[in-house]
Amino acid sequence: MKSSATLAKTPVKKTSAKSRQAFSFNAPDALSVHLVGDFTHWQKLPVSLKKESGGLWRTTVELEPGTYHYRFLVDGVWRDDPECVLRVPNPFGGTNSVRKVS
Repeated sequence: MKSSATLAKTPVKKTSAKSRQAFSFNAPDALSVHLVGDFTHWQKLPVSLKKESGGLWRTTVELEPGTYHYRFLVDGVWRDDPECVLRVPNPFGGTNSVRKVS
C-alpha cells in the first residue's frame, strides 16, 4: 500500500469536457466543402461536410473549451464563414473565423 506522501505526488489528470460544435456552409453548386482550422492542423486533417437538400453543407465536431480559428475549403477555394462575425487577420492577407467554446 502506498503512503499518503506517495499518493500526494501522483499527478491528477484534468479532463475537459468536449462540446459538440455544429458548422455549416451554404454552397448549392459545390462539389465538396471541408472545414479546416487549427483544430484540424489546417489542411492536414480536413473535416468533410455532408451536403443536404437545398445545398446546405453540415458537420459536427467535438472541441474542448478554448478559442479556435477556422475557414472552409469549397471546391479547393478558401472561404470565410459568412455566419461568423468574429474574425481575425491571418498571415495570408485574409481573415480566419473564430469559434469560442466554453
